[in-house]
Parts: sequence; structure tokens; C-alpha cells
Amino acid sequence: MNYLYKPEGMLEKTPENKEALSSPAALQAAMRAGKILEAPVLLCDSNMRLHVDLGCMRGIIEREEAVYCRPGEVVKDIAVITRVGKTVAFKILRFAKEDGETVAMLSRRAAQDACIAEYLSELLPGDIIPVRVTHLENYGAFVDIGCGISSLLSIDCISVSRISHPRDRLACGMYLWVAVKSIDREMKRIFVTLKELLGTWEENAAGFAQGETVVGRVRSIESYGIFVELTPNLAGLAELRSSNNVPIHTAVGDLAAVFIKSILPERMKIKLVIIDSYAADVRPEVPKYYIDVAHTHHMDYWEYSPACSTRLIETIF
Repeated sequence: MNYLYKPEGMLEKTPENKEALSSPAALQAAMRAGKILEAPVLLCDSNMRLHVDLGCMRGIIEREEAVYCRPGEVVKDIAVITRVGKTVAFKILRFAKEDGETVAMLSRRAAQDACIAEYLSELLPGDIIPVRVTHLENYGAFVDIGCGISSLLSIDCISVSRISHPRDRLACGMYLWVAVKSIDREMKRIFVTLKELLGTWEENAAGFAQGETVVGRVRSIESYGIFVELTPNLAGLAELRSSNNVPIHTAVGDLAAVFIKSILPERMKIKLVIIDSYAADVRPEVPKYYIDVAHTHHMDYWEYSPACSTRLIETIF
């Protein structure tokens, strides 16, 4: 797998990137080699040009060079303005003089075109790739899959355990590994999924034992019970009332101390008893992967359910 084209921000602190920005001569060499570099955007001027801090000189990205557009699309001002304060990927097109100052004319679009042609166009469903979370919506998270190219990680693909909003699991700026779920070649769109990397029911349940009391998070309260998440891919069901028939007072999002009453692989169920619960604001953390994401580059099939279960939950890539 060619990971040369990384999400924006991953190259900025590398020795190679720092060396290329160290002097005008190094920038000239990077231009001749067609290298993709990264640097932060300082401002957007009244002509919708992005000014980039290259360290040794100023870089300029013209409006039409700021964003990759699919066929029929036009560059929107908001897409340019929102780059201010962020690190962007680019190629150096040429050097020019502005008010007696030498500036580097840059193209983010050229870097994105190369990323699409040499990396994204070769991806297949099931390929495992690095991404960076860029923003969150009710229906999912948008992630940078390379040089600022965006992909959707829908909320149902974030984990098996249901969540009310992607912020329950992810945070902007977080780097993740995901699998390519599907590709729309005609529209040039790629959709990704995370849950298949977070382990099967058995792999997650192996970390717990009947009779233990552990910490979970309340994810939903239904008429028949309370779903408590033990891991992103594993949830158990607690009764609405305690053992002495006292109603349980808890809310979605609360942390809960739960007693594991039973673990039933054939039914993919874990029965819980809530001992106590309390409100707690916990920042999302990078999830635990159950495969070696650094060395496993592809998966064709994933089966979440145990072999003994009557239900089959699977993903065929």
C-alpha cells in the first residue's frame, strides 16, 4: 500500500518536509522533484488567495488552486476561507515577484490531483488506510483520506455499539485507521468504515468475565432496559430496576459501574446490573484495534458474530 499521500498534517513535522522548507534552494529542488509539502495557512486576502508560511519565504495559493473540484463543481469561497489556520498540502508551481519580494506560487489542487490519480484511484473495498477526522455531523464524521480529500464515515460504521452522535466516539483532529467500505467510481467518492477494525463480539467479550464489576457508559434507555457500552464494539443490557425493585436513575452518557450477571455467546448478549452511575465528560480516545493496522493493508471479510450464534453479522468487502 502506498501511503505517500497522507492526510493533511501528517507531513508537516517530518524531517523531509522541514528540510524542503529550510531555504529557497531547497524549495527549488522540491519543485523540480514534484514533491508534496505541507505548511500552515496564515491568511486569506481580499482576492481569495491563501498566504502560506513556508518559513524561508511566503507562499501563495490562488483561489482556483486551493481546492480539488469534481467534474461540474466550482470552488466555493467557504472552502478556501476555512483553510486559514490549518496545515495544507501543496506542490510548488513556480516562483514569482510580488512588490519586489520573491514568493512561491503553490497549488493544493495539484497535490490532490496527484493523490487521486496515484493513490485513491487504486483503492479497493477492504483496503485499510490512515485518515484524520476533520469535522463531525449528526449523521457521521468527515475524514481526510489524503491531501485534504474528504470521505464520509457514517455513524453506523463507527462502531457496533450504537451512539447518538459521532462526538461520542471521535474528535476533530484525531488520526484513525479505517477500511474502505465502498467506492462510487462515477462520482469519485469513497466511503469508509471503522467498526470492522474494532474486534468481533468474542474478541471484545474475552476482556470480561461473569461476576466482575466493571465500568461502562450508558448509551440508550429503552422501555425494556438500559444499554451500557463496555467497549465500542460491545454493549450489554441492564434492567430498568435494581434487584430490590427500585427504579434506576441514570441518563444517556453517564458512566456506570455494572455487575456482569451473565455472558451468552450463542445469543450475543451480556446481562448487566447497574450498581451506580454518574455524569462524566470523557474526551474520546483513539480506539483499540484488534488487527495489526500498521501491517495489515486489506481485509475481504469480517464476521462479528460468534460461530455458535444463530445470528450472523458480517461485512463482505
